[in-house]
Amino acid sequence: MWLEVLKDEELLQGQGVKVEVGSERIALFRDGDRLYAIGDRCSHAEASLSEGEVFDGEVECPRHGAVFDLATGAAKSLPATRPVPTYGVRARDGIVEIEVSK
Repeated sequence: MWLEVLKDEELLQGQGVKVEVGSERIALFRDGDRLYAIGDRCSHAEASLSEGEVFDGEVECPRHGAVFDLATGAAKSLPATRPVPTYGVRARDGIVEIEVSK
């Protein structure tokens, strides 16, 4: 099921936006022509990844510098060792939507 979360124009290049879907915090990113949606909590220290710096398909945690792959959620550097979840995301008719399970 796809859920509308924000207007496409609100998701700026290289800047994260945090949304809440039920009990989940999700970080949305636009990097080039691609949209990404990953779990907003760093798997190392619970920091908000939506506040991190985005570069080349990755986001750096603002707290301790762990890097996560935006496409896969994989932890790419220490101190994080566990991935964060990823979500389907798309822009349709000017609205960003996230794929959520029922």
